[in-house]
Amino acid sequence: MKSLTTYKNFYFVGIGGIGMSALARYFNASGQNVLGYDKTVTKLTSTLISEGIAVVFEDNLTDTIKSLNKEETLVIYTPAIKKLSILDYFRDNDFRILKRAEVLGNITRDTNCIAIAGTHGKTTTSSLVAHLCKEAGLSFSCFLGGIAENFKSNFHFSGTEISVVEADEYDRSFLHLSPDWGVITSIDADHLDIYGDKETIEKGFRDFAALVPEDNQLFVRKGIAIGRGSKTYAVNEEADYYSDNITEIGDKTTFDFHPAKGDVTNFSWEIPGIHNVENATAALAVVSNLAVDFEILKRGIASFKGIKRRYTKNNFAGGKIYIDDYAHHPTELNAVIGSIKTFYPTKKLLVVFQPHLFSRTRDFADNFADSLDKADELLLLDIYPARELQENYEGISSEWLLEKIKLERKEISTLEDAFNKIKEKDFDVILTVGAGDIDTLSEKIIDWLK
Repeated sequence: MKSLTTYKNFYFVGIGGIGMSALARYFNASGQNVLGYDKTVTKLTSTLISEGIAVVFEDNLTDTIKSLNKEETLVIYTPAIKKLSILDYFRDNDFRILKRAEVLGNITRDTNCIAIAGTHGKTTTSSLVAHLCKEAGLSFSCFLGGIAENFKSNFHFSGTEISVVEADEYDRSFLHLSPDWGVITSIDADHLDIYGDKETIEKGFRDFAALVPEDNQLFVRKGIAIGRGSKTYAVNEEADYYSDNITEIGDKTTFDFHPAKGDVTNFSWEIPGIHNVENATAALAVVSNLAVDFEILKRGIASFKGIKRRYTKNNFAGGKIYIDDYAHHPTELNAVIGSIKTFYPTKKLLVVFQPHLFSRTRDFADNFADSLDKADELLLLDIYPARELQENYEGISSEWLLEKIKLERKEISTLEDAFNKIKEKDFDVILTVGAGDIDTLSEKIIDWLK
């Protein structure tokens, strides 16, 4: 197979995706000619353009595309894109075309690869592992599924010895990796358009676990059965590695970390939420096995700024709180809403939720209803379709989902009308949540609450 280093041009079909853009940044940082297509102009695509990457937003065969030499050009695509004229052109003209996961696996194969998998928690965990590696001065690169506040990017390069990779289960992408260390944070039914049922996705994670060569280099959330030996981690219950004594006072969260060997260490950071302490426990379990001193780990935890749209909290005069989160699965909603209710039990919570995908809304409608019933008031936005067409999901809508929600104070809104509706609401805490374009509300809400 031809080495990736022999290509001069790297064309990304779907370059605006969070995983695709990390790879694009890698090749751009390596001095290669990087260009690509995406259907939507976003903050991320604008940033890529500012970094010198050529991005187009129309599915047209431009002169630039036609001028590419197939021997010198590698085409990288995301499986979320099913049909595109640009992709058809590359196929018809015998360009070498690889999935994103295949390229990532190729890049990281000769490194000491740390792969973090899980239906929830993998972005925060992998970003924290990368941040701790940086604080420890290790030689590493990272490919993340979110924008890490410390790096201001989803990619960072500080050397080639270690790679930190978010292992994506979509389309079984994580099976293209060669992990030396592995983490499994959670296994819930999701991506049923790919896997079909929960048993099949569980098998996918077992197959991923089988790729990790040593039992003591595989870290699994206690309670997850993967059919082989591993180290376990947990929060508020004993495991090989666990954290407890969690307190949140103001902007500070403290917790005690119990390693498999050695003394208990107290940590403090400004990242809220019990679920994030669980993510930290997994990260500490891994990095503490890389011969990193616990004093360095304490400084690293304290300086971690989190991930954009992962329980991003803003406090305002008068006591109002605004939290923005990427949660788009019932389990994630339960974690976010549960943390808010735990630390602010007397505050009135307004949830503004944008469902992501018609298929996910259909598959987990009852679970979404149970999660959203925990709010005090709900503003439910239209379903964000992403790669799906509404005509293929007759009867599945936000109105259909709203009928399943027992909450008295609930209503439907478009994204365009949502901000004006929010300004009319009575709340102490507002949570905007979802994986679509609901994040476009954030600046408006922050400016208004200021």
